[in-house]
Amino acid sequence: MGFGLAELSQSIFSSMGLVGPSNLLELPESRRTCLLLIDGMGSKALATYSSQFPIFTSLKKSYELASHFPSTTVTNLTSLGTGELPGAHGMLGYTVRVPNSGTPGRLLNALKWDDRVDPLFWQKIPTLFERAMEQGITVTNIAEKRYEGSAFTQAALRGAKYVGANRIDEMVSSAVEALAEPYSFTYLYINGLDHAGHNDGVGSDKWVAALGQVAELITNLVHRLPKNTDLYVTADHGMVNVGEKIVLGQENALMRNISLVGGEPRARHMYVNEGALNETVAEWREFLGDRARVLTKAEVVASGLFGSEVSSDSFDRMGDFIAIASDEVILIDPSRIPQESAMVGHHGGVTETETAIPLLKFL
Repeated sequence: MGFGLAELSQSIFSSMGLVGPSNLLELPESRRTCLLLIDGMGSKALATYSSQFPIFTSLKKSYELASHFPSTTVTNLTSLGTGELPGAHGMLGYTVRVPNSGTPGRLLNALKWDDRVDPLFWQKIPTLFERAMEQGITVTNIAEKRYEGSAFTQAALRGAKYVGANRIDEMVSSAVEALAEPYSFTYLYINGLDHAGHNDGVGSDKWVAALGQVAELITNLVHRLPKNTDLYVTADHGMVNVGEKIVLGQENALMRNISLVGGEPRARHMYVNEGALNETVAEWREFLGDRARVLTKAEVVASGLFGSEVSSDSFDRMGDFIAIASDEVILIDPSRIPQESAMVGHHGGVTETETAIPLLKFL
């Protein structure tokens, strides 16, 4: 696996003089850095559609990164915030089981959260944002107002000064103001492209229009950011348009002995009734064949999918087995058929379309 957002974050803060992280990407030294993250902007889709927008020809340098597993927002933004791989920080997907939450237990949706779970306890690792602020680097997080103070923000991105901005002009003005500070890092996040991909598919008219808004934001940042500001643009994952839909337990026996369905349609955390793991995994492998890779928890850990380190918290949260869909297959939770089957674009898996993400540096 190549470098991802954990290594990018470490490299940026190391290039700004933060003691501790390593500059693995060998980025140039910087006093002012702006990082714009476009949710859902995979490299393959960008290569196909970027020629429609002149700003993408203004690159100084382009790198290729890889989304951490699973290729989903929760996991990758936490790796960005902490500089750690998923097995260390424990944010292993869209939903995972809360350990010691009874039988069959309950799922934590990391974007909607659960008031019974303390986000600082769930994700204990200090963020690079916190560490940078402590060492005199001004860190600002600019995103939609509704995310300020959210449990996910507290878990993954805590420590920065939060500035709520819902429009492009607000985001740009806020970034310009924040980067007026010496030794300053500003992180901007937008997810309109991801929403368009989920709702209408990558390459749809709405998706291309959303990419146009991305191009507009980049253009305004290039023209207005203070001199000597390094502007990087990246993403958390790409997206595939759905092909085959498999509803778990519908015209198949895949829900037999399953107590909880977690994860997402391209990367399912499956929780199994006690004593039924081997039998259930064998049934899933036989039925799905090459349509999904089915790995027991032990196999997941040994494979290094979540990184070389898997904390005890991560081990307790992950599924008894994980099913990673192939090609354009999705595995639909029978309790969420309307929501999951309606989405055109999906991510979470390990195809190049989902995992290849750009790192663009603009003049």
